[in-house]
Amino acid sequence: MQRRQHLWLRRLVQLRVVQFEQLWRRFLLRRRVLVMTTTPATTRLPMPSGVGIGWRQEIASLLAGLPDLRWVEVVAEGVMHGMPPALRRLRDDGVTVIPHGVRLGLGDAEGLDEHRIAHFADAARITGAPLVSEHIAFVRSGGVEAGHLLPLPRTREAADVMVANVKRVQAELDVPIALEPIAAVFTWPEDELTEAQFVTEIVERTDAMLLLDIANVYANARNHGWDALEQARAMPLERLAYMHVAGGLENEGIYHDTHAHRVEPEVLALIAELSTHTQLPAAMLERDGNYPPASELLGELDAIADAARMPRVSTQVSVGV
Repeated sequence: MQRRQHLWLRRLVQLRVVQFEQLWRRFLLRRRVLVMTTTPATTRLPMPSGVGIGWRQEIASLLAGLPDLRWVEVVAEGVMHGMPPALRRLRDDGVTVIPHGVRLGLGDAEGLDEHRIAHFADAARITGAPLVSEHIAFVRSGGVEAGHLLPLPRTREAADVMVANVKRVQAELDVPIALEPIAAVFTWPEDELTEAQFVTEIVERTDAMLLLDIANVYANARNHGWDALEQARAMPLERLAYMHVAGGLENEGIYHDTHAHRVEPEVLALIAELSTHTQLPAAMLERDGNYPPASELLGELDAIADAARMPRVSTQVSVGV
C-alpha cells in the first residue's frame, strides 16, 4: 500500500511539472508575441559606431546630456521585462541600445537554460537592438551557479560545446550575436589552442561577430606574460563589431579587470597602436561602480575617442564636479 501511494504521488508530481512547463511555454510565447508587436524590426537602430558607454542608472542623467552619444550597452538581464524610463528616452532619441548578456553560459557543457535563451532574445526585441553580445565562458556546472564568468579550456571539445550553444541561441535571435573573450586569471593545463585560435574557430563556425574587450586582452597579457598587441592583432578583427574598454587594479601580483577604476594608460596606448593597423568601428567605456565626478568620466570617454581615432561625445557639455 505504501509503495502504491508513493508511486501515485510521484506520478502526480510529474503530471504537475508537465502542466507547469506547458503553462510556462504558453506564457513565454504570448510575451514574445507582445514584445514583437510593440518593438517591430523596422524600429531597429543602426549598428554601434564611434564611442559609447555602458548604461547604468547611476549615470543616466549624465548620459542624457551627451548630444553626440550614438550608442550605449546595457546588461541584457536588466531589460528582460522592459527598459527603464531613462533608457527608453535615450532610445527614443535615436541612441542605439545593445543588450550584453552575462548569465547565458554559452560554454556550459550541460547545455543552456531555455528560459534564459527566451529572455535574452526578448531583450533584443525590447530594445530594438541591431545586435546582441555575450561571453565565451561558462557560468555553471553540476547545477551550481558560479556567479562569475569562468574561462573554458581552449580545446576543440570546448569549442564544439560553444558552437552548439551559440547556434541554439542564434535560432531564437533575429539579429547577429557578438562574442567576447573574457579576462582569465588562470589557464587550463589541457589547452590545445591559443586564445586567438580558439576565438577564431568559434566565430567562424557560428558566423558570429567579435566583441573585443581590449582591457581583457591587456589583463590576460599582463597576468600570463603574453604580448598584448600581438594577441589583439591575432584575433579575427575582420568580424569586429565593437570594443570594450575598462579600468582595473593589481592585487597581490594579479591584475583584475574591475570596471571600477580608471582606464590604464597602457590600455589607451594599445588602442592607439591597434587603430593604426585596423579600422575600429566602435569602442565603449565599461564602468560598473566607484563612479568618478562627471568631468573625469567624460575625460575617459574623450581619451578613448582620441586613442581610437573617433569623434568625441563630450563636446558642448557643461558638467559639474
